[in-house]
Amino acid sequence: MTPKEIFLELLKKEGRPERLLNQYEALQMALGDPVSRYLRAGQVRGSRTIDRWGVTILFPEDAPGTIPYHSEEATVLKDITRWKEVVHAPDIKNNCQEGWEEYRKAQREKAGDRRLLAGFMGTGIFEQCHFLMGFEDTLTNFYEHPKEMHELIDYILSYRLEYVRMLIKGLQPDVIFSHDDWGAKNQLFMKPEIWREFFKEPYRKFYGEIRDAGCIAIHHSDSYLVPILDDMVEIGIQCWQGILPENNIPEVVRHLDGRMIVMGGVGAEIDRSDATEEEIREYMRKMLKQNGSLEHFIPSITYGLSGTIFKHVDPIIDEEIARYNNELHFRHYNYPVTEKKYALSTGKNKSASHGEQKVSDSVRKSPLGKVADVLMKGNRNRMEKVCREALDAGYAPQEILNKGLITGMTEVGNAFSRGEVFVPEMLMSAKCMTTALNLLKPMLVADASASLGRVCIGTVQGDMHDIGKNLVKIMLEGNGFDVIDLGSDVPAETFVRTAKEEKCDIICCSALLTTTIEEMRKVVEGCKAAGIREDVTIMVGGAPVTQDFCDSIGADIYTDDATAAAKAAVQAMENRQRPA
Repeated sequence: MTPKEIFLELLKKEGRPERLLNQYEALQMALGDPVSRYLRAGQVRGSRTIDRWGVTILFPEDAPGTIPYHSEEATVLKDITRWKEVVHAPDIKNNCQEGWEEYRKAQREKAGDRRLLAGFMGTGIFEQCHFLMGFEDTLTNFYEHPKEMHELIDYILSYRLEYVRMLIKGLQPDVIFSHDDWGAKNQLFMKPEIWREFFKEPYRKFYGEIRDAGCIAIHHSDSYLVPILDDMVEIGIQCWQGILPENNIPEVVRHLDGRMIVMGGVGAEIDRSDATEEEIREYMRKMLKQNGSLEHFIPSITYGLSGTIFKHVDPIIDEEIARYNNELHFRHYNYPVTEKKYALSTGKNKSASHGEQKVSDSVRKSPLGKVADVLMKGNRNRMEKVCREALDAGYAPQEILNKGLITGMTEVGNAFSRGEVFVPEMLMSAKCMTTALNLLKPMLVADASASLGRVCIGTVQGDMHDIGKNLVKIMLEGNGFDVIDLGSDVPAETFVRTAKEEKCDIICCSALLTTTIEEMRKVVEGCKAAGIREDVTIMVGGAPVTQDFCDSIGADIYTDDATAAAKAAVQAMENRQRPA
């Protein structure tokens, strides 16, 4: 069977492919069609450009793709209520009519009889929203400005429908390969209910358009998507590319029962400059032993395009898949079930809505309980009022901070770890915390005990991602720390200098790219050289970071989420104060 025939066989519920596909071998990815050339002009590694929407785009040398850059000056949409004034979709109708026939013939020739021709569409609807206004504003606007968010999403959908129609007509592809990341490694970016409210119907129309044209619908999202698996099938997605190991691939495949292909399983943690051949082969053999005999599974790097960042990695991945195919294997059906945050079903998720964290009625009715409750509900309009009521009732500012605000923020963090609240709810609670602290800080400045400790935090040099770092900052502030946010792309010497000059107790380093985690080692070494290593606790985290890596560079603490980071920081300060 050709790779194309194997892929088509996988689409059948009772399909019987003769072997595993090897990553992207069944797809001829058409990346340079007239629309793509127009939209991504100048976007090459190492570049900083402004795209056709007006978004500032960075393409780091050692990153799998582009990322938006946001600042007060650079962000396109600063006020969602004015989106119609400032958001203008690219005019692809009048700028992308030429060159289709020549490009189509060239790509068809490359695809031949062995591969499916795939039209590529990056920057999906959710991604376009946060490209325009920033990630945090996008998520909080689901709550604060739902009407405007629905309008903006409909506008972006109309643009993408025009785009996909042009692509289908001009390229005549077999496949449309569309990007939109809806979550992080361990959790959706939003509640499943929010995703359904804002994105399910737009994507039903988008993928309906693709399926009605006779094309195969592939969706890329290297995210944790377990809570919406059935929704993805329902809206017409036939292949989910980018499935991470954290999704429990055997359980996902069993649940889907042939309704959707899953493609991925090879995580970014193996794509490193220092990854040895032995390490890569061991990783691949373990992954293939677990997943290789699953039906409707294609092993591949989880990135949304073929190839790894470090060129020595990809050939070894290919070799190990080929080796597996040359051995005798039997399909298996009884996969281990691992406890996850969600049941593998959708529409019946029991996650609490914002503010439904567990607080007893008696506690909630007390002045401090009201403070905690309002913060947990993310009700910024009432935050100052309940804080003033607590002050009028005779509670000291420090008591309101410790037993009201920090208590509430801690419960929000715990609910986040349990998968009961998501990033938007954390951001809403953080805004409440800021409102309350603006009122209380003047009363706390004379009290040295008001701060649990001082932390400097940032994303390491070479990495512009700041979502995880911002969540950790929220939880640290919510637990009473004074936090100095250094931002992203922070040199090691800046961490060290800030810690020394500001007398920080803790340094927090974050990274998303495997290519940048070695910068954390420079921070540790820099603290030693500056003579402050014994005075600071160094915490590290981010998707590619592990406990083994933390130990290898001599850092003190590794945690895998924001709540755990805050708890570890509190424990570190308690350990410092405990007599030897």
